[in-house]
Amino acid sequence: MGTTLVTRGALLLVPVIVAVLLFTPARADDPTLSLPQAIELSLQNNGELKSFREEKGIRDAGKVKAGLLPNPTIDFEGATGALTGSRNANNLALGLSQELLLAGKRDKRLSVAERELDIYRWQLADKERLLRDEVKTAVYDVLLAKERVLLADRSIALNRQLLEVTKERLAAGDIPELEMNLVKVELARSESSRIELAKTMFQNQSKLWTIMGLSLGSRPEIVGKLEADLAIAKSLSDLKQLAVANRPDVKALEAEKSRGEADIALARAEKIPNLTAGLVFRRDTSSMEIGGLEGKDTDYTLGVRLSIPIPFFDRNQAGIQEATAKKNSSESRLAAATRAVEREVETAYATFQNATTVLSLFKDDIIPQLEENLNLTQEAYRLGEVGILAVIQEQKKFFEVNDGYLTALHGRQTALVKLESSAASEPTGGGK
Repeated sequence: MGTTLVTRGALLLVPVIVAVLLFTPARADDPTLSLPQAIELSLQNNGELKSFREEKGIRDAGKVKAGLLPNPTIDFEGATGALTGSRNANNLALGLSQELLLAGKRDKRLSVAERELDIYRWQLADKERLLRDEVKTAVYDVLLAKERVLLADRSIALNRQLLEVTKERLAAGDIPELEMNLVKVELARSESSRIELAKTMFQNQSKLWTIMGLSLGSRPEIVGKLEADLAIAKSLSDLKQLAVANRPDVKALEAEKSRGEADIALARAEKIPNLTAGLVFRRDTSSMEIGGLEGKDTDYTLGVRLSIPIPFFDRNQAGIQEATAKKNSSESRLAAATRAVEREVETAYATFQNATTVLSLFKDDIIPQLEENLNLTQEAYRLGEVGILAVIQEQKKFFEVNDGYLTALHGRQTALVKLESSAASEPTGGGK
């Protein structure tokens, strides 16, 4: 008997130990963060975003490279007649040449580099938009988990109250011991459920801290509420127009199309070869023998050298064809992306409206009636009018429906996040 009691006590300690291991409460010195603060920290510290920001240097280097002129070339030539029997004959030549870009190639290359920078800026803005979406969703996941833990605490409190009532009625001889044992089982189940919910809350918090790029020792507490009165102030057609006009991913494709046009202009300019101009300084020394006397003659000359390839075979046909194909591809992707964005806004708008309707059903009809039913059932049990199973069943239904209400709140908030992200604006009012 003693061994059985020890074993049972050890088993009862297991949930407590697991709870301590999985759910360590936030320290008093840990800061609290609201949703806007979490977004701001994420934009500053997110590792992937910081890495992409560093890539701006690559685009800047490309612009610098596009603006550079070709390096000048220096030529040196020396010859001697010592090996051919004319030891006094020699010449020396020094040349300096520069390739000159024709047809405005430098400006056209700079234009292509500018378009590359525009694409990068819009891609960065799109990554920031998606990060805001991810952070908002993660914050609402944390808030949902916290609300579920609080709901579990309420469930535990009600089961403990019910246990006290059963103890009083058992002492008065009104109920069998089995009813009290059933309540103990429900209490243990609610405590076990809280442990699982606390674990989920910690996992959601850890995920959010990772997205925010926080250090391992930083564990801020997320504050806020799921419940808020929200109404869309813009029509669906307005949201579609805003999305097409403001979405950074669409803007990036527009910039890519513009780069395609700049690529074609550059490729056509590349048909014209570049001119190479140079200066040549030459010194020629020769010897001659007249009447047994040898004399030297030195001549100095300065000349101009011009050279240009003849575009007979290669007129950059392949480059023009490639640039045109890339431009056509970007136009197709832009058109497809525009249609996809409008469809995405429609879906997000409908999802938000449906989530709002479901939530109103919970708030106006289901939750108030459920509260009244629970109170009536509990009071009826106190008076001995219903059995314990009716109370337990009503409490289960109460917490299941309340959990559904929290899920509906979370669904409405995440639907709004998706609508804001897809429309690249504030649907509830304001601008971008």
